Amino acid sequence: MTAQRSSVFPRSRTLIHPGAFNPVRIQSKLSQRARHVRLALQPGASLFEGLVAPLLSLGIQNASMTILGGYFHALQYCVAPPDPTHEAVIRYSEPIDAGPAYMVFGNATMGKGTDGRPIVHCHAALRTAQGAAKGGHIITQNAIVGLQPISVLVTSLDGFDLRVAFDPETNIALIQPLQENHHD
Repeated sequence: MTAQRSSVFPRSRTLIHPGAFNPVRIQSKLSQRARHVRLALQPGASLFEGLVAPLLSLGIQNASMTILGGYFHALQYCVAPPDPTHEAVIRYSEPIDAGPAYMVFGNATMGKGTDGRPIVHCHAALRTAQGAAKGGHIITQNAIVGLQPISVLVTSLDGFDLRVAFDPETNIALIQPLQENHHD
């Protein structure tokens, strides 16, 4: 049986990062233990506030999360088209206002920014009030939970920190498991 290339779909593009090749593209750490938490994001809170405050109160500073979907009163997102300057493969767009929207599904990571303060990086699929399907990087501080709580499944990542740091291969800052836990 021979594989046939579909004329319906374009060929996938080959991405070549501008920096020196890193043979270990995915950096990983093993967490010897983890806690599982189910959160209910409260109406009127931003996605950032709704995740960070309760997790910090539980002593969780690093986590992987699944947002099970729900309505947002307001939501902004970015997309990552090719970088016109060619300094990196992609460059996030300016925030796009989706207005009221339904988040179909999202994944988020909580870690620390370069200043040591909490950050939440989230990508999600959503549907706008006009019915358009959209997706991208969610601006968590500007995603305001609607009238009903939204469920989130959290797995803590204990034993190491996730930190934003410059990645020389991609030439952008990325969340990376860089150093052992220490409390700032």
